[in-house]
Amino acid sequence: MSVTYLKKASKTAETETATAQKVVKEMLAEIQQRGEEAVREYSRKLDKWEGDIIMSPKAIAVAIKDIPDSVKRDIEFASKQVFDFAVAQKNSMLEFSTELHPGVSAGQRVIPVNVVGCYAPSGRYAHIASAYMTVATAKAAGAKTIIACSSPYRGGGMHPYLLYAFKTAGADVIMTLGGVQAIASMVYGLFTGKQADVVVGPGNKFVAEAKRTLFGKVGIDVFAGPSEVAIIADETADPSIVASDLVGQAEHGHESPAWLFSTSEALAKEAMRQVPGLIEKLPPTAKDAAGSAWRDYGEVVLCSTREEAAEISDRYASEHLEVHAKDLDWWLDTLTCYGSLFLGEETTVAYGDKAAGPNHVLPTMGAARYSGGLSVHKFMKVLTWQRMTREASRDIGLVSARISRLEGMEAHARTADDRLRKYYPSGQFEVGAPVEV
Repeated sequence: MSVTYLKKASKTAETETATAQKVVKEMLAEIQQRGEEAVREYSRKLDKWEGDIIMSPKAIAVAIKDIPDSVKRDIEFASKQVFDFAVAQKNSMLEFSTELHPGVSAGQRVIPVNVVGCYAPSGRYAHIASAYMTVATAKAAGAKTIIACSSPYRGGGMHPYLLYAFKTAGADVIMTLGGVQAIASMVYGLFTGKQADVVVGPGNKFVAEAKRTLFGKVGIDVFAGPSEVAIIADETADPSIVASDLVGQAEHGHESPAWLFSTSEALAKEAMRQVPGLIEKLPPTAKDAAGSAWRDYGEVVLCSTREEAAEISDRYASEHLEVHAKDLDWWLDTLTCYGSLFLGEETTVAYGDKAAGPNHVLPTMGAARYSGGLSVHKFMKVLTWQRMTREASRDIGLVSARISRLEGMEAHARTADDRLRKYYPSGQFEVGAPVEV
């Protein structure tokens, strides 16, 4: 592959896992030992919050009463988009039964998990979209109980818009709780008495590490790192739009990579020229984050052919992948590694992040090579079942007994023997030689 780096990252987008692991390990041990008392202490210490953890219906009503109707309509629209897409995903999962052998029926059921914990961060930004992305998807799955958490916003209670998003999407319990203590509370069932079966939602490196540490005790969505964007662009792309979209994701944080893979040197250089000016025009917080991200993690890669561009894109396996190029169907058919794909100039990552419908909780740091993002499937369990006639039990039993004895598992084999003796007391069957060791 003959690719040229017009801009190469000076850093790699990896979280400070050693620091996060130490902090999270200590916090989880303390919470597991002292429960709700420890959670309240962390909430006071880290978030300066001394109010109620679980929000009452009255408290919710007071907090959202002054939200403008226009804001409510936008949140309701976006939440419905996410819910409708998740319902379509759910409808693609079919239950079935089939006869595998005369008298042997087997099949699958698709049922939701019982309790879901949804987290939406509220640090540098109030992640309103994350609230309905997670809750609406769990609601579409049919989860019996949805517990939603977000931290106090800038010294006050939960951000009212984020709170309204939780409520609109269908959360059953809403807790003013952030960080590691929120994840631990949902996993251990603190304050609610209901232990989450699955915990989802983005967060900082401590939230991500808490989910990683607790994975196994609870299901999670993805092992999350800093947000990423990659753009594939050919000579037909608009460099101003490409530059805008690179900056649009770089504002996520100081470690958020923005990558451009292009088959056009002129396009790539013009987009690179425009990026610093766009960053300079941002508000201070966004300017600081995007400036650092582009300086330290931004890359521009020049490829000779579209096949090379597709290959290097799959190697990077970016969280968000935009294609600004001709023959979009070719790219859709060819690309295989991305969290979510945005085909054509008319769509952009921001649309997917906020209101298009597909979920914005997506794999990062190369995980798109083997995993997709959050979907209704995360909250659904595919469970198998089987039923047999006595004749089928004979046929399957004979094979099972012989294979069990070949493996040295005599007790397994005898469960088949016992059925054969019961159903066919006068039968003579070859069930293999008994295991002696």
